[in-house]
Parts: sequence; structure tokens; C-alpha cells
Amino acid sequence: MTDRLITHLRHVDLAVPDHAKQLDFFTGTWGLTAEHSDTGLTFLAAEGSPEQYVVRLRQSGDKRIDLIAFGAASASHVDALAAQLGRDGVGLISEPGALATPGGGYGFRFFDLEGRTVEISSDVAVRAHRKIEEGESIPVRLSHVVVNSASPEATVAWYQRHLGFALSDTLTHPHMGEMMWFLRINSWHHSLAVARCPHPSLHHASFELRGIDEYMRGTGRLLRAGVEKIWGPGRHLAGNNTFSYFLDPHGNTVEYTTELERVDEDAWHPHLYDFTQPGVADQWGTANPMNEFVATKSFNDPDRGMFTAPPV
Repeated sequence: MTDRLITHLRHVDLAVPDHAKQLDFFTGTWGLTAEHSDTGLTFLAAEGSPEQYVVRLRQSGDKRIDLIAFGAASASHVDALAAQLGRDGVGLISEPGALATPGGGYGFRFFDLEGRTVEISSDVAVRAHRKIEEGESIPVRLSHVVVNSASPEATVAWYQRHLGFALSDTLTHPHMGEMMWFLRINSWHHSLAVARCPHPSLHHASFELRGIDEYMRGTGRLLRAGVEKIWGPGRHLAGNNTFSYFLDPHGNTVEYTTELERVDEDAWHPHLYDFTQPGVADQWGTANPMNEFVATKSFNDPDRGMFTAPPV
């Protein structure tokens, strides 16, 4: 395993066929703020986050994950990671250099095992953000991203070996075997998770709210707005976080969550949880059952953007 040179999750970049409809959803309904826009391209911030943006939205003929971005502590760590990936034969899209995206910084891009584009950056300017007030049901930050994988064991091993991710917990099924792996890059229980699926795609993107009251207010606000809820509200066992899963206008699953667990990395031992047990999927018992409908929605459409770098 490489030394841990990644510090945190920065943003997830999505391409969609109808930029205007998706932008209206993210700003008018979901609670993000459009900070920088160009024709068919918008950078969306979370009001409580110091990150310049947590979602980049791009107009495209295909729906896809354009990029998943992580932070590093310094330019020297960016250089060290790029050099190590190069020695290991990982396909670099760009060498480390100045970034042209909001906030600037220094970074590079590469393909993961299944062809997703990943960016690592440092020295990005801190966004002027604010404390989310009591009762505000808008995202504080991007909590985590979950990807679907046709080769999940190999994908998990790749992120552990090359990027220093650690396994927190695994979900298993008595007949289907291991189904989801939760990976951390800091003390948050997971910043990335990998789910078994027939094809690579986005499983869901999750956004942290201020607390339980704000999470429930947000869930109710989306229900009143007529947004399709596929699962929740409830509380997972792995990560101990709350969950309400909704579908965006393009069929991507997006989640409101709060209270994701912080682990003691020196003492933590990964668990193997059977998610057919009611208290694993939902400790509260308030969510609708995890069934074929929920699973199929989270499979999403196959991502055709594998090994195709998005526009800068």
C-alpha cells in the first residue's frame, strides 16, 4: 500500500444530457449554490464547505461520472503520488501542474482500474463559506461517493494499493457474497464506497446536512416537492449515518445524510455485516425494505465514459 498522501474528498463531476434541468434541481431543490457558470458548465458549492465546489455539472450527450476529486496536503505530495502511480503503470491523463478550475491549485488526473477519471490536487483556494444555521436543510458538504463496479474486489484492492484507502466495513449477502466495501482516507468512516454491479456507474453521491433535524426537514422538503424517494429515512449500521435516497432528474441517486461516524483509525477493525439483517440496512426500522426496486435504481445506467477523459 502507498503512503497515505490523500487527505479528503473534494468534489464529484457529473455529465448530463439536460444541464438546465439538472442545474435547477441542484440549486432550486437540493440546496447547492451555483458559484461559477459558463455555457453548459456549472460549478456548485455547498454553503458550509470550504471547497470551491462539491459538484461540477456539464452538458453532454451521455450521462456519466466525469471525475472524482480528492485533496492532498501539499504540491510535494501531489508530485510524489503522481510519480508513484507512474512507476506502477497507472495511466496518467495529465502531469502535475496548475489547475484552471475555480480556486486554482496544483494537481493531476489519471484513470482508475475501471477507467474512471480521478483528480488529486493541493493548494486550492479556500472558499468563503459560512456556518449552516439551525433549521437550514441544505448540504454542509459532500460526504461521500459510492461507485458501482463490475470488478469490485479488484477495484477496492486498486484504491488500497495505489491511493492508500483503508477498509472500514463490508456488507455481505448470505447467497451473493460480499456486496459493498466502505473505504476511508481519513477518520470519516468512508469517503468512497464500491458496490458490486453488472457495470460501472454512479451508485450515489451523498451530501451531509447540519444535524438530525435539518436532515429530516430536508427529506420532508424534497418529498413535498415531489422528488422521487427510493429509500429512507433510516440509519445505516455501517457508518452509523442517516440516509434518504432520492432520484435526480437524470435517474442518479443522491442522498441526504448526517452524523457519519468518525473512527479511531488506530483501534478500528473492519466488520463484515449481513445486510439481509434488518438492523444492518436500517437500525431505526423506519425505511422501506431494501429490495430489488431499490437495488435496481442504484445500479444506474452503465457509464460509457470509462477511459475517456472529460474536458478540463
